[in-house]
Formats: sequence, structure tokens, C-alpha cells
Amino acid sequence: MFAVLTIARKPIARILMVFSALWLSACQPVGMSPIASGPGINTDAPVPVALLVPRGSDNSGDALLAQSLENAARMAMRDLQGVEVDLRVYDTAAMPGQASAAAIKAVDDGARIILGPVYAETANAAAVAVAPSGVNVLSFSNNTTIAGGNLFVLGQTFQNTASRLVSYAASQGRSNVLAVHSNDTPGQLGRRAISDAVARNGVTMAGSVSYELSQEGVIDAVGRIVERVKETNADTLFLTANTAGALPLLSQLLPEAGLKPGPDLQYVGLTRWDIPSQTLELPGVQGGWFALPAPDLNARFRSRYEETYSGAPHPIGGLAYDGVAAIGALANSGQHDALTRQSLTQRAGFQGVNGVFRLRPDGTNERGLAVARITDKKVDVIDPAPRSFNRAGF
Repeated sequence: MFAVLTIARKPIARILMVFSALWLSACQPVGMSPIASGPGINTDAPVPVALLVPRGSDNSGDALLAQSLENAARMAMRDLQGVEVDLRVYDTAAMPGQASAAAIKAVDDGARIILGPVYAETANAAAVAVAPSGVNVLSFSNNTTIAGGNLFVLGQTFQNTASRLVSYAASQGRSNVLAVHSNDTPGQLGRRAISDAVARNGVTMAGSVSYELSQEGVIDAVGRIVERVKETNADTLFLTANTAGALPLLSQLLPEAGLKPGPDLQYVGLTRWDIPSQTLELPGVQGGWFALPAPDLNARFRSRYEETYSGAPHPIGGLAYDGVAAIGALANSGQHDALTRQSLTQRAGFQGVNGVFRLRPDGTNERGLAVARITDKKVDVIDPAPRSFNRAGF
């Protein structure tokens, strides 16, 4: 069953801070039993849904993020056909303790499912707090280390991105992948995602080169990266860095050291190389590949959002739309168990403003991503996002 499909930026530093914070480490939420999978709903009444947002935090940017998530959720509510949603919004101040309290209050108020929070630690806290009630939490995080039990992540994950890009690289004759990553938690998780994707797609892992996340650490790693590429004859250089981290420096120093993007060496990015737009100017990303949600659908969402709210949505704002759309599609079935774990993880998936997606039993997700190339400092889609999960590779 698919959700109703409708016709999915901000100061640079803040955008990148949000993406980084999604990866804050957190412990695994309390697991639910295989049988207990979620509360039932009254099919003759509006579906009670709670939205947990980071409004009230010390970071002023969280207020804009919170409003964008709420706006997108309400857009989705208006687009639902045959289903009404009773949406109640709760502020978490981006604090685990307040997120836990908000989640408990939401369930006490009758919520049958929770959307949000954004940051990993707050999402984890909320899920742990309501796990005994069986209420499922669809967080906006992309941190798969917190996924499981009653907690799902809606954000684009490293695993999903790496799998899409390695699969595409293999289809283009690329067969020897070298990963370059920072030695912090996101970098290590990125390297693991790349390694797993390489194994699944039957290509060779040439190894990995790590670096300290500092200017000196990046500079020190350049010689080792060059040496490893030459030793292994790697034809694909997979970078986990983003613009807020090492990407600007690596994209300058590696070509200067002789590793120029071209027929013999394909640069690939695990992060979005089109956000912020200044990334498109970097020398080393020219000709590089990265993955992104279906651009046409996201552009239509952005246009509608701007027309409705006189401003652009936050880059992850569309996740709130996707969550409401999925809930509405499931509730439209008229089944009492529409929001149980089994229903949320049905294989057909959902259609949202970021394209087709589905939730996995382990709490992670799969998204239909497009592969893009940077050509003349512009984004050029070279392999479109799939429209369903019937396509080979899913």
C-alpha cells in the first residue's frame, strides 16, 4: 500500500550542525516482544498522532526546524484522502529528559504513534519511555545505532546510500573501492556501511584510510590515501566527509597530489554534495557521484511548501510529511491493527515527498534514491530514483 502522493535551506553552518547531531550516540531502546507490536486504532475516529519537535532548545535554529516539521506534517494531513489525523505537537527542547516526558504525555493524551524527535539521543529517550505501552516511534534521525524495538528511523541512512552507490558503481564497471573516512563515530559507521555494501554487491574492498578530524589530520592522510590507491589500483574513492568536515580540504589536496577524478578514479560521496550549494564549487567533487532523494518529487514539495508558508522547508522537513503520509495510507485500510509493527514494515512501502521508502523490521529504512553527478558545478541525475520496490536491487 502506498501513501497518497502529492504534487521533498537556512544558514549553512546550522544545516550541517543538524545533520551531524542526528548522529549523536545513544543506547539501544528497550526491545518489544515479537508479538507486541503496537496499539490498535479506532477506525471510525481521527487517528491520534503525536509530533515531537526540538522547539525550546538553546539553539535558535531548532525553532525553525520545529516549525518546518510541523508545517510539513500539516501539509500531509490536508493531502490525505479518506483519513483524518488528530495531530498534537509536543516540544522537546532537544533534551532527552524532556523528550521522554513529552512522549509519555503524548501517550497519556491518547497518541497511537509518535513522529519524531529529530536528534538521536532524544529519539532514543522517547522510544524507551513509551516502549512498555507498545507505541511505535518514527524518528527523524538517520542514526541506525538507535533503531530497533519500537523505534524506527526515517532519515536517509549511510547503509541505504552506500548500497545504492556501490550497486551503481558496479553496474558501471567499477570493481575496487577504497573508503576514506574520519575516525569519529560517523566516519566509522560510514566506513562500515561502505564495506557492507561492497560485500553485498560482489566487488572488491581495496581497504580504507582514516584520518583525525582536524586540518593537520586530513593533511597527514593525503599521502597515505595516494599510496593506498596506487598499491591497490582502486578505481573508486568513496569519501564519508561532508562540507562541514574534511570534504573541502580533501577535494583540494587529493587532486593536487595526483588523484584527479577521471576515467581511472571515480570519486563518490556518502553525504549530500549538493547541500549546501557551495559544495558544488569544490574542485575534487567535479564529476563525483552522490545519492539524493527523488529530485522531481522533492522539488514539487518544496514549491508547494514555499507557496503555502512563504519560505523554504528545512532540508529534513519532508520527513514529517512522509511520516504522516505513511500513517494515513495505513489507517485508510480500515484495519484496527494499521499502526502495528507488522503493518509499518509491510514490503510494498510508501510514497512520500522524498520518493518511495519502506521501514524494515530492524528499525532502519530503505529509500529509493537517485544517483547524481556534479557536472560543471551543477547536479546532473545519471540514474533516476526507482518509483517502487519491484525494481531490481531492492
